[in-house]
Amino acid sequence: MESSAVVRDVLRALFGDGDANMPGIRLWDGTSLGSASAPFTLVVGHPGALRVALRPPVDLSAGRAFAAGLLDCEGDVESAVDALLKAAASLDGARATKLWLLLRRLPRVDVPPLREARLRGTRHSRERDSAAIRFHYDQPLPFYSSFLDRRLVYSCAYFDDGVTELDDAQAAKLDHVLRKLRLRPGESLLDIGCGWGALVIRAAERFGARAVGVTLSHSQFEEGNRRIREAGLEHRARIELRDYRDLGSERFDKIASIGMFEHVGRSKLGEYFSCAYAALQPGGLFLNHGIAAEQKAGRVRIPSFMEHFVFPDGELVLIAEALQFAQDAGFEVRDVENLREHYARTLRAWVTNLERNRDAAVAAAGEQSYRIWRLYMAGSAQGFRTRRIAIFQSLLARPREDGHVDVPETRRDLYA
Repeated sequence: MESSAVVRDVLRALFGDGDANMPGIRLWDGTSLGSASAPFTLVVGHPGALRVALRPPVDLSAGRAFAAGLLDCEGDVESAVDALLKAAASLDGARATKLWLLLRRLPRVDVPPLREARLRGTRHSRERDSAAIRFHYDQPLPFYSSFLDRRLVYSCAYFDDGVTELDDAQAAKLDHVLRKLRLRPGESLLDIGCGWGALVIRAAERFGARAVGVTLSHSQFEEGNRRIREAGLEHRARIELRDYRDLGSERFDKIASIGMFEHVGRSKLGEYFSCAYAALQPGGLFLNHGIAAEQKAGRVRIPSFMEHFVFPDGELVLIAEALQFAQDAGFEVRDVENLREHYARTLRAWVTNLERNRDAAVAAAGEQSYRIWRLYMAGSAQGFRTRRIAIFQSLLARPREDGHVDVPETRRDLYA
């Protein structure tokens, strides 16, 4: 049977009989299938593309096919991810068997070399953590500039009332964090995993604090300090190339960790919270902002697209588990806020920017990185929208011996 006919049968087995059940699809030979009114068109660029994309583990294999350009998506990538996940979840035993037999009739295709993480050493050792961070964050700066806001904030924005633009929403997020910490002029702030320094600069410039950021990324270290110098804040702010486990004896009035938590690893969460606790002055506050799983992970670690292509060694835990680790370290939980909808909106803005600035992104980091980031950010938006994952800001306190904590009894000051 001709390959295009087999591919049609594969797609019908995946999405259900009848072209009306299929999204828009275009094959390598120009054949169009499915719904012309769908929000996206799945482009099958090679007769063997689906044989690559649908072999187990499908999450990783489909990601490889997209990264290699064997599959592509025109239109709304988030909707494409949604449709593919729903189709895979709907497969019963008979359809799955039929699909597997059909895939074996498609031609084999050699996947070109791809930028996948191949880390060595003990998981979450200092050396391996540093390599994992460099793998993701040391992409060329113009690549990140192609989709982030002007401050290069690479975490969930906060779309406060009346805020619609990404730049404004990221500024609102920085202020929301610093207001939650009740940061006052002259106080010291530590930012664990500081990125390119946006929170450090905001704390020093707008709140009058003395701020220190730490990162494992050489690119972030250099650019963050350049931005501090450009703002004339060297006397109140700095960024250091340092692991959170090597903070030393210095103590801070307030601590923030924004989007770094996911890199720590479950086996190191006790140490992570203990290090933050030791670095915090009694009575002080720690705001931990991180992605959490919404379902408990199984015991067997399944290779995934995110693990191989995006965040090697990254791990998500339930928010209940995270808070238990924090309490075991001595912290008191004062407030927890879920910003799930805000992150879906942030990711959509990033995807829109990336697609709009495609030429600049490809010139900076290559076609493969453009494809990987487009897929991972759209897939993450789908995850937040459908509650596969969530994002929590947890305000934690280190009480003094008498139990006192430097936090008001209500939240009114946050919204004054």
